[in-house]
Amino acid sequence: MPRVNRTAVLTLLIVSSSVFLLFQLYYYRKYASQSGPFILSRTGHLTANDLQWQAVKKFLGLAQHFGLPLFLADTAALRLLSHDALRQRDRLVREPHCSFLCTGRPITSFALHANLWKYEPGFLLAAEQKGFELLELRGEDPRLASLDNLSGEEIPLHFLFRLYGHVIQVVFLYERSGNYLWHGALRFKSNADRSFAPFKLLDYGRHAGSYDRPELVLTVLDSLDVRIPRNVTRFLSEQRRARFLECRYRDARNFLQLYPEDSSPEAVDFRRQVKSLLHSAARILAGLDVPFWLSSGTCLGWFRQCSVISYSRDVDIGIFVQDFRSDIIVAFKDAGLSLKHKFGKVEDSLELSFVSDDVKLDVFFFYEDGDVVWNGGTQARSGRKFKYVFPRFSLCWAELLELKVRVPCETLDYVTANYGAAWSVPVRSWDWKSSPSNVQENGVWPPAEWEELIQVY
Repeated sequence: MPRVNRTAVLTLLIVSSSVFLLFQLYYYRKYASQSGPFILSRTGHLTANDLQWQAVKKFLGLAQHFGLPLFLADTAALRLLSHDALRQRDRLVREPHCSFLCTGRPITSFALHANLWKYEPGFLLAAEQKGFELLELRGEDPRLASLDNLSGEEIPLHFLFRLYGHVIQVVFLYERSGNYLWHGALRFKSNADRSFAPFKLLDYGRHAGSYDRPELVLTVLDSLDVRIPRNVTRFLSEQRRARFLECRYRDARNFLQLYPEDSSPEAVDFRRQVKSLLHSAARILAGLDVPFWLSSGTCLGWFRQCSVISYSRDVDIGIFVQDFRSDIIVAFKDAGLSLKHKFGKVEDSLELSFVSDDVKLDVFFFYEDGDVVWNGGTQARSGRKFKYVFPRFSLCWAELLELKVRVPCETLDYVTANYGAAWSVPVRSWDWKSSPSNVQENGVWPPAEWEELIQVY
C-alpha cells in the first residue's frame, strides 16, 4: 500500500477550507449582511420564504421612510387574512416568522394612492442603493383625455421592484371624477425587459381596473407594519370584478364630426336630467346591493359617443332577474321616482319603468337561457309579448356622466345584437316592437292575467 503524503493531504485540506470560508464570506456579504436580520428556517438555511420576507421588509422600510401611501393588495396574502382563526394558527406553527406575506408566489402586490403621493425620484434612487432592480411602466393619463384632447400626459402606472429574485408590484391607484379609484393596464414599451417578472402571475395589470375607495387599517403582519383594507372580503370581491373599459374618445370624436351633438337648451337640459336620474338609480340599487348595467340606447350612447343620445328621451338599464328584490319598487318610490308601469312577472318578461322630472327610467330584467340571455317587452293595449336576445356577456366597469357604471364587457357584440351592423348611424325613428335586430315575437299574455301582469299608472 503506498505511503500517504501527509504534506499533500494537509495542503488539500487547507485549500478546501479556504475555498469554503471564501464562499461563506461571499454569501454573507451578498445576503446576510444586508440591513435587518434574516430569520432562517429550522434547517438553518435560507429558504424562498426567507428571501421573500426580507425583500418585503426592505421595501416597506423604504416606503415608510419616503411616506408612500401604500396598502397590501396581494390577493394571496389577503386571502390568508380572511381565513378562519384555526387555519391561521396551523399556518403559524409551520412558518412562525412569515405566515401571511410569504405566500409561495414570486410576487407581492401593493397598491399606492397616487393622489396622496408626490412623485419622488429619491425613493427610486434609494431603492437602487438597497439592491432593488426597477422596471417602471407608464401610460397616458385618461383623466386628461376628452373629445377635445386625445393625447393625455404620461403617468406612472406600475412599479416593479426585484430583489433576491422576488418581485414587488406597486400598482398606482388614481382618483377619477366618478369618485372611484382607477389603475391602468400594463403596456410595454418596445425596449421594456419582458423577462423582468412573471407577468402572467401579476394580480394587477392584465386590464385596467376600478375600485371603491377602501377604508384602511394599520396592522402588524409577520412583524411588519402594513396597511390593509378593513373589509378584506369585499376588496377581494371587487378585485375579481374590477375590469374597466375606457370610453372610446377617438371613435366618439369621429362620430360627432359626422353627427354634431345637439346643443339646444332642451338637449342640454335632458343630459342634465339623465345625469341626475342615473346617479339616483345607482345610489338606490347600490343600497339594495343590486348590480345593474347600461342597456339599450344608454349603452349605445356610451359606446358610440361617450355621452347620452339626446333624442332617446329615456334611460335604459339591465338587471339579471336573479338579482331582483321585492323592495325595489318601494325603494325607487321612497327616493321620489314615480312608477309608470310594471309588466310581466319575475318568472317571465319582468319590466319596470319609473319617471323623474319627465325622464323615464326603463329597468329591463334579463333571463339566462343556454348560450344566450334575453329581456322581455310587453305591448300594454294588446298583451303581445316580445323578447330581445343577446349573446352571453360579462360585466365591466366604465364611466358615464361622472358616474362609475357597469357595461357589457363585450360591448360591440351587445350593441350589434340590439342595433345591427349599422349601429354607428343615428336612427331617430325607432319602433321598439320591430326596429331592434334581436326582437322576436313571444306570444300573448292571457287576458285573465292582464290585471296582474300589465299595470300602467
